[in-house]
Amino acid sequence: MRPERISELNGKPEITGSHVLYWMQASVRSESNFALDWAVGRANELKIPLVVCFCLTEGYPMASLTHYRYLLDGLEEARAGLEAKGIALIVLRGKPDELIKRASNRASLVVCDTGYSRTQRNWLAALVKTVPCRFVRIEGDVIVPPHVSSNKEEWSAYTLRRKMTPMLDLFLEATNESVASKMSLPPDPSTLFIGAEALTMDVGNPDKDFRLPGIAPVRAKEQRLREKAGLKAASDSLQEFLSKYLDSYNTDRNDPCLAGSSHMSAALHFGHISPTTIVRRALRASGESSAEACTHPGLKAYIEELAIRRELAINFVVHRDNYDTFNCLPDWAVRTLDSAAIHPRAAIYGFAEFEAARTHDPYWNAAQDQMVKTGRMHGYMRMYWGKQILGWSASAEEAYSTAIRLNDSYSLDGRDPNGWAGVAWCFGKHDRPWTGRPVFGTVRYMNAGGLKRKFDADAYVRMVASL
Repeated sequence: MRPERISELNGKPEITGSHVLYWMQASVRSESNFALDWAVGRANELKIPLVVCFCLTEGYPMASLTHYRYLLDGLEEARAGLEAKGIALIVLRGKPDELIKRASNRASLVVCDTGYSRTQRNWLAALVKTVPCRFVRIEGDVIVPPHVSSNKEEWSAYTLRRKMTPMLDLFLEATNESVASKMSLPPDPSTLFIGAEALTMDVGNPDKDFRLPGIAPVRAKEQRLREKAGLKAASDSLQEFLSKYLDSYNTDRNDPCLAGSSHMSAALHFGHISPTTIVRRALRASGESSAEACTHPGLKAYIEELAIRRELAINFVVHRDNYDTFNCLPDWAVRTLDSAAIHPRAAIYGFAEFEAARTHDPYWNAAQDQMVKTGRMHGYMRMYWGKQILGWSASAEEAYSTAIRLNDSYSLDGRDPNGWAGVAWCFGKHDRPWTGRPVFGTVRYMNAGGLKRKFDADAYVRMVASL
């Protein structure tokens, strides 16, 4: 593992303890997990057991019942995979900044993976002050750690691409797929924790008093997710994409009527698969040896989306604490939207009408319905969807709030840097000024005519209606 993935968080030494503790929060998988590899290696060197903890936090911002169900399914698969390696996964119910502090009291050291949201950063900041032993963070859900790829907020994909591309091959190192703990655990690993026993739960068989947390959006009962959680499902889906659709990805990815995308966004969000794993497998499938110098058109376009665009979104979230609000936008976008606010809208809808997909536009309604029903919206339609919310809201600020709330509530990959950056892009972030228009000012404009020029938009409406 490259040393740039490893950060010492509190400057404290390892101490004599009963176990090594790995706080799993972003990398919910038992394979291709840099944090797990490092923690197992250190536990074996110290000749003490490794225990993995996940904190199931009620009230995580905008997390729905659907999100929690998907998470628990992934945790159950991770538990079984870890158990096969001689490692226990303990799920604690509550806030990490409280529970990991307690669980670390008898640990020799604590290891964590890396989450980038404001909530996750706040948990980590609180724990850095209270963990009594060495505390190490591993970045395994990005290709290039954000502090390595850039030390500032990047203006656009172009500026980050120039910095990241020469680093891609360096950071595509493999993990140790056969990593296993050499130390046995007590019959009840939760006894290693002081005062945490009553908070543990079996993710495969929740106790009768456990009530699944999460909000229930108005249209929650309409959701019929086809996507399965976990590493195996993600790996199978990736294999199908690589064998059938990678070659045409550069031409087909913007047509929502085609099965041209990889469907990896939810698996990446929940940490069920690593981006380095995806790129390594894509390189093998395409016969290429270098992510930096590949000439395969489909793979080149895919690396642009998976590496550059996704990690541009993470760069944005790392450097902007207000990433999910209108105030995150560049000054030029704020000014032009403010000046264009005087223009009348062709239509104005409130949040309830947007949520119910009751607009005059069948294409927008289909995009909203696709997100509600499947937990996923095609990337090109998501751009159109966000632009029209801006055009049909009473103000740009209200539009921004509506887009964030809908995406975070219904998308499986909501509450994620990709989603926050995607909404911000619709309002001018990571883009440049274009020709001025009413309502939009110089923010890029999209309309239904553009959809029809790119693909059969009416066929898309029919496809969504059949779901």
